Amino acid sequence: MTKSAPSHTSPTISKSSFGKLSTGEEIELYTLANDNGFSVEILTWGGIIRTIKAPDKNGVSDDLVLGYDTLDQYEARHPFFGTITGRFANRIAKGIFTLDGETYTLAVNNGVNHLHGGLNGFDRKVWSARAEQHNDSVNLVLNMTSPDGDEGYPGEVKAQVTYSVGYANQLRITYRATTNKPTPLNLTNHSYFNLAGHSSGSVLDHSLKLFAHSYLPVDETQIPTGEIAEVANSPFDFLNPITIGARIASVGIGYDHNYIIDGDPGELRPVAYISEAKSGRTLTVTSTKPGAQFYTGNHLRDQRGKNGAVYQRHSGFCIETQYFPDSINQPNFPSCVLRPGEVYEHETVFGFGVE
Repeated sequence: MTKSAPSHTSPTISKSSFGKLSTGEEIELYTLANDNGFSVEILTWGGIIRTIKAPDKNGVSDDLVLGYDTLDQYEARHPFFGTITGRFANRIAKGIFTLDGETYTLAVNNGVNHLHGGLNGFDRKVWSARAEQHNDSVNLVLNMTSPDGDEGYPGEVKAQVTYSVGYANQLRITYRATTNKPTPLNLTNHSYFNLAGHSSGSVLDHSLKLFAHSYLPVDETQIPTGEIAEVANSPFDFLNPITIGARIASVGIGYDHNYIIDGDPGELRPVAYISEAKSGRTLTVTSTKPGAQFYTGNHLRDQRGKNGAVYQRHSGFCIETQYFPDSINQPNFPSCVLRPGEVYEHETVFGFGVE
């Protein structure tokens, strides 16, 4: 007798209030879930991924991303837990760039450099939300308009980010944007993952494989030098799975480096594979972007998070799919400039499993 295929109920999407900002604006929390014990919570403040719950090898689900319990904590300055970052994810050297002969000055909010869109980037915007229910998936479609001159950037940008959950234990993120003037644009999500559970401490024992034969060396302010270096025979080599902590002492307080992902940008291709032995959980990252910033939570210290957790250095890791840092100032890097009539498109998938 042939076995019938397992039946699934359709994924669900629901909405609740997460409180009000100091301005009085109400922030909503959306929950996308399937019947496998997989769910994602997303806020309309900064498009923040507040929780991702996925089962371990025994079928027990836990929350795998760092974050907070209250809106007040998210409205205060924090380490970009789960946020959409833009207009330009990562760093722009000295907060200055020239585009089409005109020089623009941005906020310097990371030492001498501009980071993640400035003082009030896309992570600190209220996004409008639309829920979509389909037979085999649910979507949360977020939209936001960044006006001309926002944080010093030229052009009005209309941005859309769609979070999608289907039958598989995957979170698919699709980014789209248009502009009415040429502008640099580089969007990503800044979730900190811990596959043992957000409150379980260090991620240095996680095993990591990065599908990248080269990376970008940086100067003392974390700006790429312009060199493209091979990872082979260096502490940056994750071509074969190795624990995150195996060689971390060789790179100072931790990794915060952009890797050049193998394959053709524009194609959805493997970026990273991470596993955690005790839970058996795995994370597969695929993306269409040319680069990915691998960050090991080097600056976390006494961050009081969800359910009484206290996050310290290396309590989470980030895989931020993106254009290269400072690419607006480095013509040998892939262009990050969006022009009128063009559409910015970027897709990244976080897939959760067990082994």
